[in-house]
Amino acid sequence: MLKRCLLLFILFTISNALILAQELTVEKIWKNYEFYPASVNGFRSMNDGIHYSEIEDLNGNAIVKKSILDATTEVLVGANELIYDGVSILVDDYEFNNDESLLLLTSNTESIYRRSFTADYFTFNLKTKELEPLDLDHSPQMLAEYSPNGKMVSYIYKNDIFVKNLESGKIVKLTQDGKRNKVINGSTDWVYEEEFSITKAYDWSPDSKYIAFLKFDEKEVPEFDMAYYEGDLYPNTYTFKYPKAGEVNSVVTAHLLNVANGKIKPIDLGTYEYIPRLKWSDYANKLIIQTLNRHQNELKYFLLDATTKKVTTKQFFEEKSATYVEIDDNLLLLKDGKSILRTSEVNGFNHIYQLTFDGQQTAVTTGNWDVIECLGIDEEAQIVYFTSAEYSPISKGIYKIDLNGQNKRSLSIESGYNEAEFTTGMKYFVKTYSTANTPPVYSLCDNQGEEISVFEDNSALNERLSKYHLSQKEFVEFNSNGTLLNGWMIKPANFDPTKKYPVYMTVYGGPGHNEVSDQWDGMDYMYHQLLAQKGYIVVSVDPRGTMYRGADFKKSTYLNLGKLETEDIINVGKELQTYDYVDDSRIGIQGWSYGGFMASLAITKGADVFKTGIAVAPVTNWKYYDNIYTERFMRTPQENEEGYEQNSPINFVSKLKGNYLLIHGSADDNVHYQNTMEMVNALVKANKQFDLFIYPDRNHGIYGGNTRNHLFNMLLNYTLEHL
Repeated sequence: MLKRCLLLFILFTISNALILAQELTVEKIWKNYEFYPASVNGFRSMNDGIHYSEIEDLNGNAIVKKSILDATTEVLVGANELIYDGVSILVDDYEFNNDESLLLLTSNTESIYRRSFTADYFTFNLKTKELEPLDLDHSPQMLAEYSPNGKMVSYIYKNDIFVKNLESGKIVKLTQDGKRNKVINGSTDWVYEEEFSITKAYDWSPDSKYIAFLKFDEKEVPEFDMAYYEGDLYPNTYTFKYPKAGEVNSVVTAHLLNVANGKIKPIDLGTYEYIPRLKWSDYANKLIIQTLNRHQNELKYFLLDATTKKVTTKQFFEEKSATYVEIDDNLLLLKDGKSILRTSEVNGFNHIYQLTFDGQQTAVTTGNWDVIECLGIDEEAQIVYFTSAEYSPISKGIYKIDLNGQNKRSLSIESGYNEAEFTTGMKYFVKTYSTANTPPVYSLCDNQGEEISVFEDNSALNERLSKYHLSQKEFVEFNSNGTLLNGWMIKPANFDPTKKYPVYMTVYGGPGHNEVSDQWDGMDYMYHQLLAQKGYIVVSVDPRGTMYRGADFKKSTYLNLGKLETEDIINVGKELQTYDYVDDSRIGIQGWSYGGFMASLAITKGADVFKTGIAVAPVTNWKYYDNIYTERFMRTPQENEEGYEQNSPINFVSKLKGNYLLIHGSADDNVHYQNTMEMVNALVKANKQFDLFIYPDRNHGIYGGNTRNHLFNMLLNYTLEHL
């Protein structure tokens, strides 16, 4: 009797808690942004390594200097000093020159694509307090920066390189042939920006005498047109160069520009297709340039030495792969003048290597785990700092190791997700730590990993979250024909294992991004909690081809993007059907971009498993996507027709049985609206009914104004109605 009373009391208590818990809504998440975490924005280490600067909105858009060790604050630029010609300058971003006597202010920023933008730049002298526009006659500009000696500012205007002498005020146009959709100097074309993650294609030599830059001749690259409606009587057409798989690329060449006399010399790099990186040493006039072939499986390193009277260039290293070579984003040139740090998967996992200019490569890290990022090196102490997935593919830890590969030690809790941003000199770092169920905490640590202070613990958000009866995101494993896959699951808060629940599977599944990680997932996490409140079990899985499980796992999908991933997603769906608490007739799937590609394959090839599929901005055939990304994994359509066609959802629409919703932005410069239109054509031809929604003038992110609120209300309503 006592046990029964106790059980009834517990059930009564739980029921009351659920009744009292607040209810999540799409509006709370995507309109009011009630669950947006606080962060440490604008942290920027200063030269002394113990101060940082940031834009201080409380002081009216001032820029302040703060100590990381105590509470002292110094105003570097007051709001009353940010006035030009009677108008207040609103600062979007800023950069110091090398000795921190000058500031370069960015204002009126306008996005172009994912990373590129134009802006009005201003120079500000911290000693004289003079505020000057960079160039009123050639504005807005791109990619402005100080020369290393602080005497000049370089920038891009209408595809040409300009340099302003700050002492004389003289502005010189150093390249002459820049023209939209024809020639680009010092910046990149669309496909380099998207797939090599660079927009700045020039770099100053440390003595400020030279600028090395890339020239893009894109005249032969096919053009893509997008209509913008914008409420006008006639739509406006935006035309840009976009090389799809198998199509012609820009002809990219490297050049050395003498700033004093304006002379430009080509840099001989032999035969190649791409130049994904160029970077001067911080210490000497030595330039590192990388080249790739079209298949992206031969990466070459070149050294340009401008320290001698005769400038020389030589190839000093090459890495080859049977599949593809990842571009090295961890390129660090050491003070010894003889070596660099790089990362490579050459031995099956991503690790850090020291590479000398005579081509000798020595491993700094080793093991059956992947380095995620090389954070930097303390050259005096000969210690390298990095993050890795050593503890688990779903976790990210901070580590340090001696340059000789000895004495590796952890600087963070290994479970969960840790990010680190080091101050100048590598003595301190700002750590961002979160887990799947806890918002990020920002703290200051020394280089032993000891926490000194907490900048932001998101206590306000935690208090807000406590008013909702949220479920725990649980990490699970699925078995796909013998291959164990990492996944997570969110069950309804009042989960009863004797009941049957529908399943909402959310996927991405493509190379370069994992959905299953022990980190705070922001607005997506809250939306999945909303679905759980509505009675759904929410599931995600990382199929073969995803990251941090070694090169073989990641590259297993080579030449067949979509094949193994779809098999894994369908097998997970079948495994879920065997669970006692899953309604095997109500399993749905949703994905965005590559995830939309996966959702489209799942609802067609896996029509017997999935009742509902939602594809947002999906690729529907890889021949419609850009060549750098697609050919890295698939080679060209001419070389691999079967790989393209056998994994295109367009070719499997006849299998569709369930509910299928297609969503796309009409101004998606990345995954073109064309993908969805071709999918629609195939569905109509096969006499298959479906649902379609287009967001006019929205890009791949589908945002702006009320857009996200509208989109996620649509996703929710479609799920409630069809799943």
